Amino acid sequence: MDTTLFNWSTLLKTCSVFLTLSLFAGPLSAQPAAPTGLTATGYDSHIELKWNKNPEPNILGYRIYRQNEGEPNFSYVTFTTSDLPYWLDFTGQNSGTRIYRINAVSTGGQVSDYAQPDTAATHTMTDDEFLDMVQAYTFRYFWDFGHPVSGLARERNTSGDVVTIGGSGFGVMAILVGIERGFITWDEGLQRMLKIVLFLEGADRFHGVFPHWMNGQTGKVVPFSTLDNGGDLVETSFMLEGLLTARAYFGGNSVDEIVLRTKINQIWETVDWNWYRKQNQNVLFWHWSPNNNFAINFQIRGYNEALIVYLLAAASPTYAVPGQLYTLGWAGNNNYVNGNSYYGYKLDVGPALGGPLFFAHYSFMGFDPRNIRDAYANYFNHNRNHTLVNRAYCMANPKGHAGYSDVCWGLTASDDPFVGYLAHEPGGSRDNGTIAPTAALSSMPYTPAESIAALKHFYRDHGDKIWGPMGFYDAFNVGANWYTHSYLAIDQGPIINMIENYRSGLLWNNFMSNPEIQPALVKVGFTPEMTAATAPSGNINWRVFPVPTDGMITSDLDTSHPETFSLRVYDSRNRLIMTQIDHQRLNTDKRTIDLSAYPPGVYFLQLATDNNSWFRKVLLIH
Repeated sequence: MDTTLFNWSTLLKTCSVFLTLSLFAGPLSAQPAAPTGLTATGYDSHIELKWNKNPEPNILGYRIYRQNEGEPNFSYVTFTTSDLPYWLDFTGQNSGTRIYRINAVSTGGQVSDYAQPDTAATHTMTDDEFLDMVQAYTFRYFWDFGHPVSGLARERNTSGDVVTIGGSGFGVMAILVGIERGFITWDEGLQRMLKIVLFLEGADRFHGVFPHWMNGQTGKVVPFSTLDNGGDLVETSFMLEGLLTARAYFGGNSVDEIVLRTKINQIWETVDWNWYRKQNQNVLFWHWSPNNNFAINFQIRGYNEALIVYLLAAASPTYAVPGQLYTLGWAGNNNYVNGNSYYGYKLDVGPALGGPLFFAHYSFMGFDPRNIRDAYANYFNHNRNHTLVNRAYCMANPKGHAGYSDVCWGLTASDDPFVGYLAHEPGGSRDNGTIAPTAALSSMPYTPAESIAALKHFYRDHGDKIWGPMGFYDAFNVGANWYTHSYLAIDQGPIINMIENYRSGLLWNNFMSNPEIQPALVKVGFTPEMTAATAPSGNINWRVFPVPTDGMITSDLDTSHPETFSLRVYDSRNRLIMTQIDHQRLNTDKRTIDLSAYPPGVYFLQLATDNNSWFRKVLLIH
């Protein structure tokens, strides 16, 4: 099967041009050179061909030929267009060895000699090999298909010069994954990042806020709708989530890294979060434009994909909003708290049945929700339950849609066979049988076993229809016999990034290491999640001061019971960072703890004996 970026209509038109030229144009050009560098690579259920594009400007495309094991001759398979120097042959598992050859066809109908043939076979892959493959293919959307001028991500694979700010923020993080996985070199990634931030520096902004869409050639706003032709605070937050992650990742002292961090700081510090409060209201607004003002009048209230907006607004070094906006604005919706259970899984916040799964992905590509909570939820636990509810609903399949099962699940916003694009979710009319692979795959940190099982099902059982040169296509609907060949940046980005957070925590670790983040978490009400191992017990006359501190802390213990104590310090993610030597304390003991070398944030001091322990919380602010 020819799985290219083009739909069948485009391919038929191309073939029609080729036939017309062949029949009527005659031999108007010299024979093209034979393609070079043909390689065939076998995966679990498909073989990929890659080759070097012919340098001649008049190449129409390439003919693909295949010889199956045991067959005496090559057979013609398909024709693929000139701007795609790769082709996928979805053969199924254990399909045997296959030999491939190709030749080039010019616009004048001339045919080249064959490229040197190559051979490959499919083989059963391990889980890690599956994840490597999915990440590598998905990475192409942001790297190979990135806009050539701006380096930003196109909205979708048919968007031309229209790039998306939120999806490009996801793409920034994907570049870091590409470096870590060896898809590109460190310097290649750094240079692409410089291209992106230098372009963004000169692009349209509205009180520091980028538009939803812009032209990747010029940086000028492309209206998202009639009134939406200005700043989009949510999309900008997704971009900043990526840029701050990159700022931490490229932390070296090379000239290019310093320039990159300087440019990111300028973008970060220019965003006027308070302007988007619409005259200092206790809530942030999604949109503003110079000619429509706040006409859309859409408040950013949860629970949805936008938690990162309030975290970054509180963290801003220049235009920070009060911490109370998190409670009054983000969580100020009367429907924020849920507390009900569905299919045996409790949802602390959000709508009934959880809503579309992108709620669990967009804000959490950089923001690590593990081991912390606000007044409403531990969001890692909530996201896990949200995912499990989504899966359980598909298993129950109350509407009887074809294809739903324990390995075929995932309702989220995606392309749709009936209305073009829809935020699919459990219950109601938004469940119409459409499954989006991004839903299950991007939930990998929360439900690894269930997500990997879905990955294998999508690939092995539907791959001939939904696996393409940049990974899984956006969505499919078995009952409607509909399998799109579209790619969307906002669906591809969570796949590669959340898989990486599952595998290594790369993006979580870098984003959370930014010095503005931990104080902002404290400011809006996040605290470390107390577990049985860290819960305070017993009573003791123990003071820790000053709080907050700029680095030097005094621990003052008053006890008349001689015991052996140990003093340990943990960061906000319950990692042990310091232990003072155990010794016996009689009556009183004072000691000084120096945290000045550590980043700002919340820390916990633990005083422990063999039988008991006590905790004190410290806020470090440099």
